[in-house]
Amino acid sequence: MQKSLTEAQFQRLEELLDEPVLDQAMRLDEAQGYLCAALSGPQPVSETDWLSQVLGSVEAGSGETGREAADLLRLLAAQLQTELASGEPPLLVLYEQDDDDNTGDAYVPWCQGYLHGIDSAAQDWFETLGADDDKEDSEEIAYLDEQLFPLFMLTGDAEAAAIAAGEDWFSGLELERLREECEANLPQAVSNIYRFWVAHRSIRTIRHEQAKVGRNEPCPCGSGKKFKRCCGAAG
Repeated sequence: MQKSLTEAQFQRLEELLDEPVLDQAMRLDEAQGYLCAALSGPQPVSETDWLSQVLGSVEAGSGETGREAADLLRLLAAQLQTELASGEPPLLVLYEQDDDDNTGDAYVPWCQGYLHGIDSAAQDWFETLGADDDKEDSEEIAYLDEQLFPLFMLTGDAEAAAIAAGEDWFSGLELERLREECEANLPQAVSNIYRFWVAHRSIRTIRHEQAKVGRNEPCPCGSGKKFKRCCGAAG
């Protein structure tokens, strides 16, 4: 069974998403960013939901063009899931921006697509981790924040938040260096986030089934430690 797009299929998907009949569909860069987030999170977004988001509506997938695009999007999602699970940084789809393009930067549409994927999740990412304004952030929350920073930086959200809080922001060569660093780190951060959530789902499952695991038995997470000294210690 085919699990990835050929170059010809990739180009065809790009063309389909630009068809007038799919005038509400995401561009391919936005779709890739969105899917990377939709496949991550406390629970992945359902196929029905992410297809309607990428194509612009549920009805968009009912026509001939929409059905063909949906088939190719399923292949793209399967390919992304395999790449993200490997731990290797995915190759991002980025478009050079025209001078009159109001997005301003090749990374902005991709990152906005990803952040839209976070917003589409049925469970809030940070609430799932127990985020509370009255409590100090856990190590998990701090880690997720760190991995998400390149996205907030490249969309301008980090700067807007700093200015709103009355904090100083970077400028000149320092800002340029930070942007280049975030661009370089983004693909690996996306992979790290996916693997973080897959591990988190597994740990939650283990915790729900603790009674079935002996405390002196090897931990089901595969760490090599006894259950009582690994996932069982947090139960």
